[in-house]
Amino acid sequence: MRDLVFLPGFMLNASLWDDMCGDLATLGTLHFGDLGQDSSLDAMAERVLANAPEKFVLFGFSMGGFVAQAITLKAPGRVLGLGLLNTSSRPQSAQESASTLAQIALAEKAPFKGLTSRALASSMHPDRAGDTALLQRLQAMALQNGKEVFLRQLSTLRDGSYADLHRISCPALIVASDADRLRTVEESEEMARRIPAAHIEIVRDCGHMTPMEKPQELFAIIREWMTASRL
Repeated sequence: MRDLVFLPGFMLNASLWDDMCGDLATLGTLHFGDLGQDSSLDAMAERVLANAPEKFVLFGFSMGGFVAQAITLKAPGRVLGLGLLNTSSRPQSAQESASTLAQIALAEKAPFKGLTSRALASSMHPDRAGDTALLQRLQAMALQNGKEVFLRQLSTLRDGSYADLHRISCPALIVASDADRLRTVEESEEMARRIPAAHIEIVRDCGHMTPMEKPQELFAIIREWMTASRL
């Protein structure tokens, strides 16, 4: 069976995939990368590579998608297939950088109490913004990561890999959600146009947290892509 490596998003961890693990395990051996120890995409990519199997199918969600792109460009011979879920290849905008610096300045002075209710709600489909159970799971991951990880991941500047996407030669699955308020369908379509062997799927009636909001649908997309790509 294939080795499958999964990378989480900002202030998330392996628990992001809890609702999918049973199904995903039918496709291969699961490995979960740690993105909480480093403060640059390059260092995160190097850590994942150091701990990953020799060859693997790689899935990156949100921030993990940026790391997954870096890994694939660094070690193309090791990545058999690439899944980019609710992510982007765009560099950080000036507005995003300014907001991040403000967040860092504030976070350094105050105790860490997790993510704000507004931030948590914005990651979900508007109809699920009040789903207490899902919001509590997201907050639990943030609190488990803690303040140091929060500051490290906030400090991770995205320089963007858009110009290099054409160098990705392995099969690529790109998944977007139509009600994602953090990453747009347009960003996913940009990546699909640049990666030669890309296949794009759009999940309907779903916010940013596709692995938690639509786990069965996302698994079906992954399974069908892996089968079609002979992975």
